Amino acid sequence: MYKSAKYKMSEERLQELKDELRYLQTVREKEVAQQIKEARSFGDLTENSEYDEAKTEQGKLFAKIAEVKNLIENAEIVYASDKTDSVSIGSRVTINELKTKVNETYEIVGSQEADPGVFRISDESPIGKGLMDKRKGDVIEIETPSGSLKFKIVDIA
Repeated sequence: MYKSAKYKMSEERLQELKDELRYLQTVREKEVAQQIKEARSFGDLTENSEYDEAKTEQGKLFAKIAEVKNLIENAEIVYASDKTDSVSIGSRVTINELKTKVNETYEIVGSQEADPGVFRISDESPIGKGLMDKRKGDVIEIETPSGSLKFKIVDIA
């Protein structure tokens, strides 16, 4: 079903997952149960598309509950490091892509908190993995889906 790997995340993300699970198991489960009850009232279940849709929704809900439970049960809390001499989870890293000379700053986070749209990348992503434990001034080459890229670490905060 789900692998039992550890999922790195902050305490805040773990709390968000617990809140989501509580919502799914209380509010959402009651909503879906009500949809099924209403659909049953329409009569013959063999040709009742509303019933089929409600049962499908219930299946999706139970799958989501199982997924969130798995994340919670296998959560590994990581704390931002105070050290700024090398890259670790919680670091803000400014890198310069040597070909384009463009600087970008990323926050290194666990996979459950990654959001590339706001420059939060996972320590398991190609760039995040390549940056881990490196130091300011290091030049690294990283294989990305778009090819090999060279970066220089400009700053770590």
